[in-house]
Amino acid sequence: MSTKDNSRILKEVLDANAGYAADFGDKKDLALPPARGFAILTCMDARLDPAKYPGLAEGDAHVIRNAGGRATDDAIRSLVISHKLLGTNEWFVIHHTNCGMELFSDEIIGDLLEDSLETASFDGKTWSNPKHGHGSAHGHFVKWHTIGDQQESVEQDVRRIREHPLVPGHIPIHGYIYDVHSGRLVEVKPATAAGRAV
Repeated sequence: MSTKDNSRILKEVLDANAGYAADFGDKKDLALPPARGFAILTCMDARLDPAKYPGLAEGDAHVIRNAGGRATDDAIRSLVISHKLLGTNEWFVIHHTNCGMELFSDEIIGDLLEDSLETASFDGKTWSNPKHGHGSAHGHFVKWHTIGDQQESVEQDVRRIREHPLVPGHIPIHGYIYDVHSGRLVEVKPATAAGRAV
């Protein structure tokens, strides 16, 4: 991406923000704790709007996002804060179909990064670097939390949260997959069963 493109994007963002701020109205009075008392852990994928698919308005819920919607240490840190200091008492883990985290392994991204830090290309089967050089071996030492099976990964993440020593047993944790082709949330029943309140 060129500097000119970056300048265009920056201008678009600031112009949009100016319009948003002009109509900000009573949003300044929203309380710090989420009004509906729940939190969602989901993927950063741009096709997901975690305000729209569960019907949220500003101030309603906490939304924690990362690549894959995985229950990483940092995601659990946010969930614990969400409950302990801001009162959420129900959580959702929501992955999605056609997730980019299903398209590579730790080894693949490690090799790509070692070769080059520039954006890689994907032809539908294989990742490659259009440019080579100036990479870093550090990618081999990161746990990337890739996904082999969506249902299994949702259940795994719900179980990890449920079993965490800082997560109280009375919080129900629901497991779902968002279908990017229909917009529907599909329950992963074994995950929700694993996340039931005790």
